[in-house]
Amino acid sequence: MFSHVMVGSNDTDRSKKFYDALFEKQGGTDDKGRTAWRNKGSVFMISKPINGEPACHANGGTIGFNFDTPEEVDAWHRRGLEAGGTACEDPPGYRENAFGKLYLAYLRDPDGNKLCGLHRPQQ
Repeated sequence: MFSHVMVGSNDTDRSKKFYDALFEKQGGTDDKGRTAWRNKGSVFMISKPINGEPACHANGGTIGFNFDTPEEVDAWHRRGLEAGGTACEDPPGYRENAFGKLYLAYLRDPDGNKLCGLHRPQQ
């Protein structure tokens, strides 16, 4: 359903360092300064806003990344904290809601964008 997600950054060098650590691989940067990371057909990107205004996070917005195990979610969360992100919401763990049982961890990146690491256990 989704081709890509892009978030704005006021400091793309800082954001690139954060996301390189978070994803454990180097993002590629194009001639317009946009950096992208690819995984399993999905693309996540950062960029300075093209309208020249300051970047800001979406209040109520969350970007979710899929993982195969709870341990991968925990490692992702730890890398994010070590790279300058901040924890938000409850600590990583299982939650039950209308969408079923999920293992979730939440972070904010250095620009305030809310990120979620998600594992869906076999139902």
